[in-house]
Amino acid sequence: MQRMTNVLRLLCLVVCLGLLQACADSYSRPLKAEVGGEAAAEHVYKVDASDAVAEIQPTMYGIFFEDINFAADGGIYAEMIKNRSFEFDEPMMGWEQPESNRFSMNENSGFAMPVKANPDEANKNFLRVDVKAENGYRLTNSGYRGMGIREGSQYNLSLMARVMEGDVSLNVMLKDSTGQELGRTTVSLSGSDWNKYESAITANGTAMKGHVEIAFEGTGTVDLDMVSMFPADTWKNRPQGLRKDLVQLLADLDPGFLRFPGGCIVEGRTLDRRYQWKKTVGDIENRFTLINRWNTEFDHRPTPDYFQSFGLGFFEYFQLSEDLGAEPLPILSCGMACQFNTAQLVPMDELDPYVQDALDLIEFANGPVSSEWGKLRADMGHPEPFNMKYIGIGNEQWGPEYIKRYKEFEKAIKSQYPDMIIVSGSGPYPDGEMFDYGMAELKKLNAEIIDEHYYRNPEWFLENADRYDKYDRNGPKIFAGEYAAQSVAIASPDNKNNWNCALSEAAFMTGLERNAEVVQLTSYAPLFAHADGWQWTPDLIWFNNLEAYGTPNYYVQKLFSTNRGTHVLELTDESQAITGQEGMYATAAKDEEAKELIFKVVNVNNAEQAITFDVSGVNGLQRKGKKLVLHSDNMQQVNSFENPKQLSPSEEEIKVKGDQFEVSVAPHSLTVFRVGYKDLVN
Repeated sequence: MQRMTNVLRLLCLVVCLGLLQACADSYSRPLKAEVGGEAAAEHVYKVDASDAVAEIQPTMYGIFFEDINFAADGGIYAEMIKNRSFEFDEPMMGWEQPESNRFSMNENSGFAMPVKANPDEANKNFLRVDVKAENGYRLTNSGYRGMGIREGSQYNLSLMARVMEGDVSLNVMLKDSTGQELGRTTVSLSGSDWNKYESAITANGTAMKGHVEIAFEGTGTVDLDMVSMFPADTWKNRPQGLRKDLVQLLADLDPGFLRFPGGCIVEGRTLDRRYQWKKTVGDIENRFTLINRWNTEFDHRPTPDYFQSFGLGFFEYFQLSEDLGAEPLPILSCGMACQFNTAQLVPMDELDPYVQDALDLIEFANGPVSSEWGKLRADMGHPEPFNMKYIGIGNEQWGPEYIKRYKEFEKAIKSQYPDMIIVSGSGPYPDGEMFDYGMAELKKLNAEIIDEHYYRNPEWFLENADRYDKYDRNGPKIFAGEYAAQSVAIASPDNKNNWNCALSEAAFMTGLERNAEVVQLTSYAPLFAHADGWQWTPDLIWFNNLEAYGTPNYYVQKLFSTNRGTHVLELTDESQAITGQEGMYATAAKDEEAKELIFKVVNVNNAEQAITFDVSGVNGLQRKGKKLVLHSDNMQQVNSFENPKQLSPSEEEIKVKGDQFEVSVAPHSLTVFRVGYKDLVN
């Protein structure tokens, strides 16, 4: 019994000594936490601020714009009247003749009939209205899923009209969804020639889904065309301009470039319905209307009333780029319709007009006012060139037919404009047979910039943060032209702009920035979505007729773009780049203009992580820095109209001592640290 007791005592002593040694070891080395672990871990991240890996191009973070989800008409283009010129395939789409019009005191009150006067011209239709009964006839326009009307705001009306017989005036009213009047103006018409009439209405109430009503006073026959209504308070107060709140959200991103007009919209389902930039410039009333290629693309969101008026055309895109301080990056058809639809090909011996469109676009953007297209730009109000540096040939094309056509564009463009940077494409996917073929062929051609697209699940983005670590530094540069994590599946209507997707994109973006030597342009896609008119999810910015908000993905983009830096630095943990080890992703940069170091850290763990930044190559860090945090413990968290900034960055001060500083990063977070320095070590 005594012997057994001694044995037990000895065993207890051994266990206790082991526990004491384990505790001692825990103080001598950092804890290592696996992804999803609950224990906080310590990391030492080293950086030499004097040794830049590569320049970060001003174009590193930009904007992809496509007219999908009612992004242009009904969105950023502030026109409130749908089908203002009666040019939709159904000329009365958007317009209604209420039943109360049909009979008044058993008399026919009037009738409106579209007239096709110029079938070969852009403005081929107008509306003829026969008013039979005094104060008896009305027309309404519903706008784009209603009209946003704000109390106290001014709305500018313009229209073209002529009086064929009789004496008729118009009472134009803003009304809410119940029919309550929110303001009106009267337009007196005269003369049998086309005249432009302008007036204004100040709203005395607010409506999310209002409409315009035109009441005809008198009797006679009147022709109407280009019936238009814009808020007076547009971006930069331009008449018939852009929706101010939506452009402000873009400006807040500080984008390096604006890619336009898409996207698959460039290609069209057929070649006849491709985007043709020359039909989008000049006088607004002479721009051709075209059905939008997304109108019935998805069975889950058919939008047969989705057309393009091109009030937002190539001139306005260039102007918007200039406003944002962003490089314009237009994408042109290469003679291939969407390969997911008809896959029509223009024969090679008929490709010249397509190539000429590219050459003429360069002249429109950059040519002197003495040139044909430079003169048009000047006539539109911009005699100075737009200084376009980039042009994209094709959108998501693939295969030998694309390579053949790309060669012809490249040869023609470089022969006249050798300094123009041409963007090519690697197809719709980031891997597979289409991608491999395109990349191999474009490398043979010494392509300058190749556009890659990736719509994948969040896990793919986490696993591919090191994608560009392996790319050839002497090969083509990369444009990460379209990316967005899909919470469900590509093109699913159930995709959400949740924090899980946004955080995975942030992790992936650390790899884009770390490889700035290769990756020179990046953009999330798509950009905009109308709450009642979308076709595709997820999207960066959501809006309705009165409001807009940025998603968690938007704030990820904003944190990267507004904390870009000028040079990427090598940041290591135990001599390795931080590409997902232990659930951590990070990159470092310096801003030589601001004299600041910038660290972006993504933590996908369930636990807080402690980091010591060990900085060399500087003669002293500033004693105070800044910490910007985007964080949520709810991976399904989204923003909404009710709570538009529920997930948005917070800011706090950090303290710095010497050339090291210790910080913590929250679980499931993107954190940006900015610390000033006095000088770099030469």
